Amino acid sequence: MNKVKMTTLALGNQTVQIDEGELVSYKVDGHEFIHQKGSPGWGSADTEMFPIIGPVAEANFIVKTTRGGSVQDQHGHFRLLKYDLVLSSVRSAVFRKAYEAGTLVDNKKYPENSNKAQLSWPYSFKFEKAFELTDTGLEVRFTITGDEGMPFMLGYHPAFKLYTAAPTIHAHGPTITLDEVLAVGSRALEVPNCNKITLKDKKSITIAIEGFQHFMCWTEVRNMVCIEPITFYPYAVEQQDLHKGFQKLKGSATFKVSLSVSD
Repeated sequence: MNKVKMTTLALGNQTVQIDEGELVSYKVDGHEFIHQKGSPGWGSADTEMFPIIGPVAEANFIVKTTRGGSVQDQHGHFRLLKYDLVLSSVRSAVFRKAYEAGTLVDNKKYPENSNKAQLSWPYSFKFEKAFELTDTGLEVRFTITGDEGMPFMLGYHPAFKLYTAAPTIHAHGPTITLDEVLAVGSRALEVPNCNKITLKDKKSITIAIEGFQHFMCWTEVRNMVCIEPITFYPYAVEQQDLHKGFQKLKGSATFKVSLSVSD
C-alpha cells in the first residue's frame, strides 16, 4: 500500500482529484462542483461520519454500545484515521482505513472543544472508499467489514461549490432554498426517506444514493452547501440516546453515492 498526496482520475470531459481519500475536485467541462479548501464555510471538501453521526457533548462524549460505553466526539473518530491508497487506474481508485478495537486515537478537538483527549471504539473494522468515473458521472462506494454485529451509523459529507445567489435543492417534497438551510444552522436540515437530491445552480448536480436512507443539508455561508447522505438523522433523539440510531453489521455493508451533472 502506497501513501500518496494526490490521485487524479479522468474520463472524457470529467476529471477528479482525490487528496489522500478526500474528494477535492470534480470537474465536468471545466466546471468545478466541489467546495474548495480555503474558501469560506468549511476547511474540508468531503469526509465520512462514522461510526456515529452528530454531536455527543451533552452525553459527556459517551456512546452506548453492546460492548459498553465508547468515547467518541462529533461524527465519530473515523475521520482522524488516515486512508491508504490500495488501487488506482485512470478512471478509478480505492482507499482503505483499518481500525483495531480499543485503539486510542488522539482527538484534535481537545482541549478547545472537547474534554476527551483520546477516542476509541470497541470493535475492529475495515472501511473502503472507492471512486469510479463512468459515462454517466462519478460513483463513490463505501464498503464496511468488521466484527459481526458491530453497531454503526454512516454519513457522507461532501461540500458543493455555489455560484449563483439563489441555488435550490430539489428532493421528493417542496423546493428547498439556501435560506432555509441557513436558517436551521448547525443542526442541518433533514430530508427524510429520500434517495435522490438535485442541486440546481449555475449547473445542476444530482446526488443519488443506495444503502443510505436520508439526507441532511448544512451550510453557514452562501458560497457552499453540504448535501449529506445519512443512515440516521442524529437530532431525532437526545444525545444520550444516539445508540437508538445504530444498525448492526452483518458480514459486510455497502453504500453508494452517484453524482451526475446537467446544465
